[in-house]
Amino acid sequence: MTAPISPTPFALDPIVVEVVRNGLVESVHHARVAVTGADGSLIAGIGAVDAPMYPRSALKPLQAVSMVGQGLDLPDDLLALVAASHSGEDIHLDGSRRILASAGLTEDALQTPPDWPVDDEARVDYCRRVGVKTPIAMNCSGKHAGMLATAMSNGWSLDDYRDPAHPVQLAARDVIAEVSGERPDRVAVDGCGAPAFAISLVALARSFGRIAAAAGGDERRVADAIRAHPEMTSGTHRDEYDLHRAIPGLVTKAGAEGVQAVGLADGRGIAVKVGDGTPRARPVLTAAVLLALGLEHPTLDAQASAPVLGHGEPVGAIAVRPGALDPLR
Repeated sequence: MTAPISPTPFALDPIVVEVVRNGLVESVHHARVAVTGADGSLIAGIGAVDAPMYPRSALKPLQAVSMVGQGLDLPDDLLALVAASHSGEDIHLDGSRRILASAGLTEDALQTPPDWPVDDEARVDYCRRVGVKTPIAMNCSGKHAGMLATAMSNGWSLDDYRDPAHPVQLAARDVIAEVSGERPDRVAVDGCGAPAFAISLVALARSFGRIAAAAGGDERRVADAIRAHPEMTSGTHRDEYDLHRAIPGLVTKAGAEGVQAVGLADGRGIAVKVGDGTPRARPVLTAAVLLALGLEHPTLDAQASAPVLGHGEPVGAIAVRPGALDPLR
């Protein structure tokens, strides 16, 4: 059994985000931030940016790159869905079925755990119409459909497509190593059952800078698909969708446990990790980092602070602690 990673790196992550209620700091979130340049080198960092961590679903664009390299050929909207943690809206469920149908498969082939849609409206509607959790409603069904279609097109086995030793997963591991500059030697099981690969936050930032600035090849193919159809890679009510619409050339993907990566068209990469994994701090921190790096847009201003409510009315805010991002400026 692999020895557990020491928790010591988290002790190096400073308090970055505060939750303030009626002028009093009620809670805090430790975090780490990595910013890489167009050459992939670290140009600014906060916290233990070199420590191994699981990017979780933030790696999906890289996994999509690997599938394209293995012959997966889909229209842009479906390729964007392969890189998605989707919201479970009808466009996502129909898209996952289309990916499977392109390989002569049905949703019975999916090995995602049954789940409800992520989106509130979609979940209520699905409960009324279907009434039970299903594999296709799980937010990773697009990725799994892509894995199955890739395996089918190469004549590989389907029943064990989630196995780390399966050709689909070995190809993903190789692409992650190539694009990130780090070999993901620690492999776990992600929430959806597919392999979860560990790399550092620096490597994750580097990966997204490279994908966003790619001039051609499989990386550019995936980046263009995500940019053209951000509603497929997340959902129509998601902060990631709004970022894609706001910043030209941007490519972003969030992951579980407070992770988000961003690539800019100029080749810079950004990755954040909230130490306690709390989702509420992630979009606030990501937007604040982009503002600290000199980007400007009303969407960033809106996302860089989230209201704290008292009886339904704003009584405070979730925001970056003053001065916490100074090392990035």
